[in-house]
Amino acid sequence: MAMEAQEIEDLIRATFPDATIRITDLAGDGNHFAAEVIDESFRGQNRVQQQRAVYAALKGKMDGSQGELHALALTTKAPD
Repeated sequence: MAMEAQEIEDLIRATFPDATIRITDLAGDGNHFAAEVIDESFRGQNRVQQQRAVYAALKGKMDGSQGELHALALTTKAPD
């Protein structure tokens, strides 16, 4: 079952309420998305730590072949 961009944003926003979040459906199929998450909590973290935090916020939606979200190109950073 495909996900909606708003659903992805809602999951991320639950963990990062003050973040700037942009979700793009890359293929228009509800399966391949890009997400940009800019949040102060990322300051001092490396990219792997930042991305792990975002993936954790997705609460298993990308887990295995049965996950609802099949591909997510993820960009994370602290605000400038």
